[in-house]
Amino acid sequence: MQATKTIFDMMARQPIDSDIPEQARINQARRRFGAVTMGLHVAMRQCLAALGAFLIAMAIPIGILTPFLPIGLPLAIIGVVLLGRNAVWGRRWMEGMLDRHPRLEHFAPNWLMRAVFGRDKRPRT
Repeated sequence: MQATKTIFDMMARQPIDSDIPEQARINQARRRFGAVTMGLHVAMRQCLAALGAFLIAMAIPIGILTPFLPIGLPLAIIGVVLLGRNAVWGRRWMEGMLDRHPRLEHFAPNWLMRAVFGRDKRPRT
């Protein structure tokens, strides 16, 4: 009698989803899709950094073509924020520009410095 297994015996030995605690189920899903989501996050950050660089490059001709409408400046500010927050190389480039030209930091508002670099403006010496 013991040699034959019924479908009910096989089902009884397998764990059911309700037996696994909720946190363990979440951890399994994170491990399973962790590499995929990390790849998507990296790709998204690179796309946002490229968009920021594109907006900075486009702000210059737009600012020249529309001198009486302030369209170029907001585009440049959005581009700087996107580039500084999403790319390490963009942040390094901007920090280098601020070190070489301290007047740039003087003209930047404090909220912009906090949005891009996560710090307040340096005091003038």
